[in-house]
Amino acid sequence: MFSSYMLSVITLICINVVAVTGLALLTGFTGLFSFGHSGFMSIGAYAAAILFVKFNVPYWAVLLLGGVAACMVSGIMYPTLRLKGDYFAIAALGFGESVRLIMDNGGNLTGGARGFGGMPTLTKWPGALLVAALALILMRNIIRSRFGRTLIAIREDKIAAQSMGINVARNQYFALAISAFYCGVAGAMFAFFMTYLQPMMFDVAKSTELSSSVVFGGIGSLSGSVIAAVILTAIPEIFRPLMQWRMVFYGLALVLTIVIKPTGLMGSKELSFSFAKQFVRKITSASKRGSRGESKPKGKK
Repeated sequence: MFSSYMLSVITLICINVVAVTGLALLTGFTGLFSFGHSGFMSIGAYAAAILFVKFNVPYWAVLLLGGVAACMVSGIMYPTLRLKGDYFAIAALGFGESVRLIMDNGGNLTGGARGFGGMPTLTKWPGALLVAALALILMRNIIRSRFGRTLIAIREDKIAAQSMGINVARNQYFALAISAFYCGVAGAMFAFFMTYLQPMMFDVAKSTELSSSVVFGGIGSLSGSVIAAVILTAIPEIFRPLMQWRMVFYGLALVLTIVIKPTGLMGSKELSFSFAKQFVRKITSASKRGSRGESKPKGKK
C-alpha cells in the first residue's frame, strides 16, 4: 500500500512526534521556551550509536540509555532555571550550540566533523509507531497527574504558585529532565534511522523546528503539538520535487497559521471524542443552514 519512501517519511514523523512531545511539556505546560533541545537529541543519538557500535548494547536498550544520557546532562541547565523569559531561551540556545561544538571536536569518539557511522537501519515504521504511541500515552498521563497540574499552575502564575508552597525550580527541572529524556530517545531513534551522524544535523535549525511545532500546534495542547509535528514534517517532503522552494511553503504555512490563528491550530484544546463530536455537529449544522438558504426562492426574504 505504501512505498518505501512513504514509510520512511512516516518513521521520521514518529521520531519528530516523540521529540516535540517532550518539548511540549516544557514549553506548552511549564512556560519555558527552549531553542536548544536539538542538543539533547544529539546527546541521545551519539550515546546510542557509541554504545551500539563500540559496546554491542542491544537496540532497544540503547534507545532508553540515549534518553537517560540526555536526562542526566540536563542537570547542567539547572542553574539557568532562575532566568526569566527570553533569557532562558538564550541560555538553552547556547547549551545546544555548545553540545554541537563538543560533538564536532570529539575526535575518534564522535567522529568529529567527519561524522559517526556503522549503525544499521533498525528504526523502522512499526517500532517508531510503537514508541511514539507509548510516549504520547505516558505524556498524557503526566499532564493529567498532580505534577502536570503543578506545572500548569507555574506557567499561569509563578509567584502565586510559590505562595502556595510549590517548589518552582524543582518542578521546572523535573519538566526539563523529562523533556530531555524524550528528545534523547528521539535522537537515538534518529541515529538508527539515518545510520550516520554529523553534528550539523542538530544545529539551531533543528531546535527551531521543534519549537515551531509547539507554537504552530498551540501552546498548552499536546494534541496540537503532535498534529503540527506531522504537518511540518510532511510539508518539506510533499514539496521535495521543488528543491529549495519547498522550504518557502514550510515558512508560509507557519506565517499563515500565526496570522490567522495566533493561538495555534488547537489553542489550548485537546482532541477527544467529545471534541470531535462537537466539530462534526458544527459542520453538519452549517451545511444544513447553507442548504436551507439555497432552497429558498429568489423572490422571498
